[in-house]
Amino acid sequence: MKVKAYPVQVKNREEAFKLIASVGADEAGCQYMSLKAVHRLILLEGMTPAQANILKQEMLGKGGEAAVAYGVVNCSVPKTKVLLMGTLRQYQALADKLEHQPFGLAEVAARVKEVLAGLEGFSPYDLNCRGKRLRLGERALVMGILNVTPDSFSDGGLYLDPGRAEERAWEMVEEGADIIDVGGESTRPGHTPVPLEEEISRVIPVVKRLAGELPVPLSVDTSRSEVAGLALEAGAHIINDQWAFQRDPKMAQTVASYGVPVILMHNQRHTEYADLIGDLVEYFEERVGAALKAGIKKENIILDPGFGFGKTPAQNTELLRRLGELRCLGRPLLIGTSRKSTIGKVLDLPVDKRQYGTAATVALAVAGGADIVRVHDVAEMCQVAKMTDAILGRVPLGDI
Repeated sequence: MKVKAYPVQVKNREEAFKLIASVGADEAGCQYMSLKAVHRLILLEGMTPAQANILKQEMLGKGGEAAVAYGVVNCSVPKTKVLLMGTLRQYQALADKLEHQPFGLAEVAARVKEVLAGLEGFSPYDLNCRGKRLRLGERALVMGILNVTPDSFSDGGLYLDPGRAEERAWEMVEEGADIIDVGGESTRPGHTPVPLEEEISRVIPVVKRLAGELPVPLSVDTSRSEVAGLALEAGAHIINDQWAFQRDPKMAQTVASYGVPVILMHNQRHTEYADLIGDLVEYFEERVGAALKAGIKKENIILDPGFGFGKTPAQNTELLRRLGELRCLGRPLLIGTSRKSTIGKVLDLPVDKRQYGTAATVALAVAGGADIVRVHDVAEMCQVAKMTDAILGRVPLGDI
């Protein structure tokens, strides 16, 4: 009989446990061996030669590996990156050893453990949106975009009238939207900032019409604390801040005072990065820290890596390829790729012809770890998200 041999892949310890169990190992064996079945690469930056030398020695001693700069061995470089390569078991042993080492290595051990824990994923939980609940972590949720603006890049002017906006919100709910996101200021490249009074006059009447009626949570896309406060007073359930409290420092306290969930997006006014994901991780750690300091509960924080904001088309596609790396932050991820210019540039298509390109980005985003996708074409993207979840094994197929 010819031996059958083929590769298998696991993303985390839970998948490794199930795979080992399928071989016939007992529970104790599955627990022990699952730590050896998951291999991780972790990049550390700003390490001193002393730290790097110890890290390399310790990883080699445990059967792992660590890549360091050539000048580390003779301390001819002041700082170095360190690429750690090992299994969860090896990292566990490394962390135990580093906790008793000098040179700030106990802090390094803590950071490594945080990254590893984040990559394992968070347990599904109910996000409390002022009484309305969203189940995060079991399937991809769909956020429907409702722009009440005259100049949004895709649907500007279509829903500026509050009555028409209300109709579209209900249409999206019927199409399967889990959240409706209302925005009163266009954030397309080259947009003209809207006066505060104008944004209020666009957003608040729509919130008042919808907040108490819709069966799903209502999110408000704004970076102004005044708009957020009035929207929350009118019954909104979530604040979506595309500047993550940077445009208006009062926003964090406004969100905290109402105890609502908040979406913090990565945004910047240039496209320069030392390393795209590394810089995003640093940004979000700082922004999440500011949120926690203001009194916002950790479970109420959702992160949006800002596809199309402060990024070139090449950086946007890299973001999609590497989205799973942001799971190290341990927070739910939202991404909005719908109809954006990167899709138009790749496919050479106008805004109203980008549905299939959007579908590709939504599928890859969900596969890469997105918990929420923000879209214009709700009915179609609900199908894409559901099919992707089915492929990932997140949707029961029953007897199909």
